[in-house]
Amino acid sequence: MGIEPSLHPDLLLLLFGAAGLAGFVDTLAGGGGLITLPVLLLAQVPPVHALATNKLQGSFGTLTASLNMLHRDLVNWCEIRGLFFWALLGAALGTVAVQFLHPEVLDVLVPLVLLAIGLYFLLAPQAGAVERRPRLGEAVYSKGVVPLIGAYDGFFGPGTGSFFALAGVALRGQPLVAATARAKLLNFASNAASLAVFALGGKVLWLAGGVMVLGQVLGAWAGSHMVVRGGARLIRPLIVFMCFAMIVRYVWQKGLIAAWF
Repeated sequence: MGIEPSLHPDLLLLLFGAAGLAGFVDTLAGGGGLITLPVLLLAQVPPVHALATNKLQGSFGTLTASLNMLHRDLVNWCEIRGLFFWALLGAALGTVAVQFLHPEVLDVLVPLVLLAIGLYFLLAPQAGAVERRPRLGEAVYSKGVVPLIGAYDGFFGPGTGSFFALAGVALRGQPLVAATARAKLLNFASNAASLAVFALGGKVLWLAGGVMVLGQVLGAWAGSHMVVRGGARLIRPLIVFMCFAMIVRYVWQKGLIAAWF
C-alpha cells in the first residue's frame, strides 16, 4: 500500500509504546487517541488513514478491557447487550457521515462538553461514589443518548469513553467503577462499527495498525486491572486530567495558543 509508512525499528517501537500507554489511559479514563493520533500523524500517515488505523488498534484495546470486565463480573452482558447494539448502530452512522460532512462543526462544541465533564468530576467529588436514582429513563438513555455518543465516536472520537462513563453516572445513577466498566463495552461497540466502515472504504493501514494492536492490548489489560484495584480514587482524577488535556490539545491544534503570545 503506497501510503503505508516505512516501519523502521525506531518507528515500530514508537508506535508500540504509544499504543500501550494509550490503552492503559483509555481503559481508565478515555482520551487515548490524544496519544496515538499524533504519533500516527508524526509517522506521515494521512489524517483519514490515521483515524481509521487508530480505530483498528483502539478496537482491540477496548475488546481486551471489555473481556476483562466481563470476566470479573463488573458487567452483565444480558443487561448491556441492548445498549451495545445502539452504540454499534450510532457509530456506524457517524462514520458514514464523516465521509460527507466536515468535522469542523464540532470544534467549538466538543471542548465545551469536555470542560463540562472535567468540571463535573472535579467539583462533584462524590459523583459515582454510590448508586443513585436514575435521572433519565432507560428507553431514552439507550435509544437516544447511547447512539448519539456512538455517532460522535464514529464521526470524531476523542473522549468517547469519558462521555459514556459520565452518562452512566450522571443520567443513570451508576457508581463510577460500574459506569467505567460499561463504558468499555460500549466504546468497543462504537470502535468496532467505525472500524468496519473504515475498512470497507480501504482506509486502514493494517501493518502499522497491527504493531499498535500489540501495545494497545497490553496497555488495556493493565488498565482494566487498575480499574478493579484503584476504583474511583484512580479513575476520577484521570478523567479530569484527560478532559482538560484534550481541551488544551484542541486549542493548540487550532492555533489559538500561538495567537495569544
